[in-house]
Amino acid sequence: MMIDRIAPEALKLPLEERIQLAASLWESIEDPYALAADREDEEAILLALVRDAEIESGKVAPISHSDLMRRLRK
Repeated sequence: MMIDRIAPEALKLPLEERIQLAASLWESIEDPYALAADREDEEAILLALVRDAEIESGKVAPISHSDLMRRLRK
């Protein structure tokens, strides 16, 4: 089923069911960069420093939130 058909139906659900669906979908996504809240402080700081260095070196380019959301919707 395509997202164009699923999303409008999902948006018709009551708020509580949409929250449950969103949580379920989010949990199904494997995050290669575990949330900082799940990390020890030292590990989170190290990850932030690595990410900063990647941006500063040009290895990766930051994108805006709107660009990220546009890419995810494709």
